[in-house]
Amino acid sequence: MPSSRAPAQSQSNRRRAYLVIDLKSFYASVECVERGLDPLTTRLVVADPTRTEKTICLAVSPALKAMGVHNRCRVFEIPKGIDYVMAPPRMKLYIERSADIYAVYLRYVSAQDIHVYSIDEAFLDITGYLDLYGCTAHELGERIRRDVTATTGIPATCGLGTNLYLAKIALDITAKHSPDFFGELDEESYRRTLWNYQPITDFWRVGAGTARRLDQMGIHTMGQLAAAPKEPLYRVFGVDAEILIDHAWGIEPVTIADIKAYRSQDKSLSSGQVLGCDVDYEGGLIIAKEMADNLAQELVERGQVCQSVFLMVGYKLSREQKRAMFDEAGFGTEAVRGHPAHVRWGEFADNGSATLLSPTSALSEIWGALVPLYHRVAQRGIPIHRLSVGLGAVRDENAAGLQGNLFADQEKLDRERRRQQTVNDIKRKFGKNALLKGMDLLPQATARERNAQLGGHRSGDE
Repeated sequence: MPSSRAPAQSQSNRRRAYLVIDLKSFYASVECVERGLDPLTTRLVVADPTRTEKTICLAVSPALKAMGVHNRCRVFEIPKGIDYVMAPPRMKLYIERSADIYAVYLRYVSAQDIHVYSIDEAFLDITGYLDLYGCTAHELGERIRRDVTATTGIPATCGLGTNLYLAKIALDITAKHSPDFFGELDEESYRRTLWNYQPITDFWRVGAGTARRLDQMGIHTMGQLAAAPKEPLYRVFGVDAEILIDHAWGIEPVTIADIKAYRSQDKSLSSGQVLGCDVDYEGGLIIAKEMADNLAQELVERGQVCQSVFLMVGYKLSREQKRAMFDEAGFGTEAVRGHPAHVRWGEFADNGSATLLSPTSALSEIWGALVPLYHRVAQRGIPIHRLSVGLGAVRDENAAGLQGNLFADQEKLDRERRRQQTVNDIKRKFGKNALLKGMDLLPQATARERNAQLGGHRSGDE
């Protein structure tokens, strides 16, 4: 264990108390509660039975996890001898239950002291509430956790820390090994109990790629990272090394107030799809245009404009194409095994971007940039498996400094904008499929199906 002393600024967060509350197997727990089943003992997966067995399980109940079924596995990977309930996704219901749980948090803490991290996880700064409730941070956290379960029936796990990072680690690592689903860390206990903990990928923000580069430097634990010379870390990770070093010491200077005050300078809108069935070159263009259409409508709805378009086209190769690709590159079997999963399985992508002449929300101008970009980026003869379309340099349409196009037909653009506004009004009142373009009825199109989804999954309103 390193003997180096932590930086002096680590003392600044010792007096604060942060909770992070995670809802155990949230989607699966909601489905169990709706069926009157115990979320902790019922074998249930949330997956769309209308898709193939390759579809991903959005959630796996704790009982199935205990049997070795991994979260986010594919349906065919569940052992055949295990009996379980398959629940179709109901994203609208999950959003409603998440809102119900947020209402529980508001019984104890002001909204300005809550940061919603995801649909099933939230941070709470309870520092200023301990005197009010006359209890310790642990007691208040346990009170909130029990209230969530009593109100909704959904089991929750809680992490408590002296900064946001330690609260997250207390949740992700410490609470998992605690019989009461509650973990607690400060900087001292973090270093004492977790500096030698492995695998290092269990720590927040340490993914497989980061772990691989640390491994090449002989670093396998947070203790080793804290003791490592800084210069090589900055050489390998750039500015991200500062975050890694701070986290190795259990330091996190960012507060919920900082998060609330943050305003991004560069904004973008994007949409991505992993296609249920691969499509050909022409089918990919139809879907890309549908996605751009939805993004343009969103710009109009928000009163914003964009000035660039970007596109990613992903492919999945057949076995023969994959073998030919590696043969051409001179890769042997061992070299292939050493490559990332998306290369090993024959997945790769092309991408590109295009700049618009002036800021706009007009679909005609966005399509005018997207179509030639697609023809430049996409490859013919290879099935398309994934698509992403994005709009960059998004700003308010009345923002200062926007430069118009002197050669544009402004009257035509104004008519198009009014038409887009009318389409938005109709869809808002009667549903997204109330108005469709002709291309949305083509066999390769996906807009009608996706309009009935939330986050790319079934909403439950079908």
